[in-house]
Amino acid sequence: MVQRFTGDILPSRNFNSSSGLTIYIVLLIISKVLKAVGLFIAYDILKLIPIVVFLFLFKAGTALPLVFLQKPFSSGPPLSKHQWFRVWRHALIGTVISFLWIFGLTLCGPLRTIILFEHNELVVIAGASALFTSNGGGGGPSKARGAIFFIVAVISLLVFDHDEKLSHMGDHDNNENIHHNILTHVFKHGIDFLGWSDHKGGVVLLFLTLCLHSGYTSASKKLSVEVGGAKRLHSLSTLVSTGFLWPWACFIYFTTEIEIQSWLYLVFPLLLVILFVGVFDFYFESLAASHLQPIKVVILAPAAMFSAAIILSLTWTHPYVTRVTTLHKLEDIITEDHVLSGGVVFSVLAFLLATRMVMARGRAAKGSFIGYNPAGLPLYSIALQKTSHSIISVLKSGLRQILEDGDSRKIFYFLCINLCFTFVELLYGVWTNSLGLISDGFHMLFDCSALVMGLYASIMVRWKATRVFSYGFDRVEVLSGFVNGLFLVIIALFVFAEAFARMFEPPEVITERLLIVSVLGLLVNLIGIVAFQSSLSHGHSHGGLSHGHGQSPSGGGDKSVGHGHSHSVGHGHSHSGGHGHSHGSVSQECSQPPSVSHGHSHHNTNMEGVFLHVLADTMGSVGVIVSTLLIENFGWNIADPICSLFIATMIFLSVIPLLKETAVILILRSPAEFEDSISNALHKITTIEGVLSYREPHFWSHTANKVLGMIHVQVWPQAQEQRIIAQVTSVFKDAGVTSINVQVEKQSYFFHLSGLGASTVNITQFSQPPPHKLSDPLSIKAV
Repeated sequence: MVQRFTGDILPSRNFNSSSGLTIYIVLLIISKVLKAVGLFIAYDILKLIPIVVFLFLFKAGTALPLVFLQKPFSSGPPLSKHQWFRVWRHALIGTVISFLWIFGLTLCGPLRTIILFEHNELVVIAGASALFTSNGGGGGPSKARGAIFFIVAVISLLVFDHDEKLSHMGDHDNNENIHHNILTHVFKHGIDFLGWSDHKGGVVLLFLTLCLHSGYTSASKKLSVEVGGAKRLHSLSTLVSTGFLWPWACFIYFTTEIEIQSWLYLVFPLLLVILFVGVFDFYFESLAASHLQPIKVVILAPAAMFSAAIILSLTWTHPYVTRVTTLHKLEDIITEDHVLSGGVVFSVLAFLLATRMVMARGRAAKGSFIGYNPAGLPLYSIALQKTSHSIISVLKSGLRQILEDGDSRKIFYFLCINLCFTFVELLYGVWTNSLGLISDGFHMLFDCSALVMGLYASIMVRWKATRVFSYGFDRVEVLSGFVNGLFLVIIALFVFAEAFARMFEPPEVITERLLIVSVLGLLVNLIGIVAFQSSLSHGHSHGGLSHGHGQSPSGGGDKSVGHGHSHSVGHGHSHSGGHGHSHGSVSQECSQPPSVSHGHSHHNTNMEGVFLHVLADTMGSVGVIVSTLLIENFGWNIADPICSLFIATMIFLSVIPLLKETAVILILRSPAEFEDSISNALHKITTIEGVLSYREPHFWSHTANKVLGMIHVQVWPQAQEQRIIAQVTSVFKDAGVTSINVQVEKQSYFFHLSGLGASTVNITQFSQPPPHKLSDPLSIKAV
């Protein structure tokens, strides 16, 4: 039986109408907003009571309604001893994960905890599969890009999120209550050894806990099926976790001094946390997941929770908010420590984008309607999607392409050295709290972006031409050189303006560790200078044929404006009678004349742009060394802006030739170094037997090493088209043109155009008699 396709070619799961699903979407959003409120309340409560005591109260309060509602001991099949053992193991691992989660909450605050931890396990598992499996998780490059965005979001929260209030709290006794047990002491000493604040350590801890929780949740699905459902497993696990925490919580409660005015003040806030985080979130999300598509739940849940967390972080200290949660009775714990930063905003956007990309459906097999079969059923042609590769296989393939070519290999090796030095400089700057080293490290990181662009360009130029990019990707190296030149101009102007301003008021320069770093940077850049200098230029000569002729050219050619385009070498069109055309290949049909070579010095504009970047860094290192020595020995602070002015001027002057060369190539200018040879070639073709004149000659630089052209040649009706195409092509190849498109035109072709009402073309040359042959056997006309 033939399956009928409507809409999408592949059948998909049917869901209820969108109007009936609105209530579940609303419930999901409400549950996530309430959970965000509960975490903000929990963060304030944790300032008063230890983590283990709070976790015990939370688990016990959550277990009571779960056991009452689910009745796990009476409903469902009885559990075997092995199943009970697995439930206890499940509860123990869940208790450890909950402890790490709450501990991370005390370190990072509720806003950053929500941003880092509140992600569905499907997102984490799909992202890991896209990065580390051979087939890329079955989702194509989109999932791999989403996984990379997820990692970038975590790194940006770690590097660019400067929550000074949380860091300040971590360095004082206000937050000492979170370091009461041996585990927290070990963590504290570990991050102190690394030189991190509690806030930074909490980011790493929450990310690792998220990965652990995703694997834990995924592994729990099989156990939930065996014990009678996810709700029964959750209620049993929560109850067992309460039993695990009870002795530990009692020990800490009786051995630790807890400064609380009255436990009655905490009853209502604790009840809100239990309901919002432990009960409502579990039931509402389970209800929404059973009626909505999983991808919709995965995308809507973090978006709602992130939005609620950002709003709460801005309004949490307002008197109305504290009065609603009854936390106004504990005014000492309400502090303004939920500050937004650029890193937080960027991370939120990156996480949301990563979630959509990771959860995006793979493209289904696309089909097009092609007709009906004899039975009247529709027929479709289905194009299967090409299998995607994981990011590891893509990296391996890219590395192989890089190492195959000398230029890309040099850029890659220097990029690795530069990146190593950059990260060493950044780490040492963070370790010693040196703003100068950190700034220079980010400057070198910006320079590495230019190297990456040059590296990518050196790979693309070797790609084969496609139907869309029929000329290939040769011009990428020209574009890369032009963009690198623009970057250098911007840098030079910025340095010049800043140095000029400092000339009048030289600031005090702190030279501590500056000389050592500058010398090391100079050594690294000298490696690049030596490596790239050999790739800048190479001699290139065009060997050709010199044809003698006995008379001067008779026709200058009609040079009307037209649109030039290029085909492969020796590809010509001959128009006779109608629209017939013939394709001729280059052939040598003349005797061997004396060889004449045209010497041209060509170079790679992409490598020149990379070289100028390295040269600019080298001059910068030299300038810093000179200014540092003058400041340390003579106290001349003005040496710094003077050296900067000199460096900026040198960078600007050195990059002007590169910009000029790449700009004229991009705007399709006729190459200046070939003007004479092309002019001589145009005169030569008029001496070829059967050629009357030419029109619309177009010649342009495709790259620094390739010159393309096209020309229309008007010939006598009895002329042999393929022979003229071969001779004209040979003349222009001798002149240095890499590829020429020759279009041969006869008198009947123009009569045909006139009959069609086309624009008139100068055909006065057709009235001339055919030229007489020359007796010189070496002339072009005698060929």
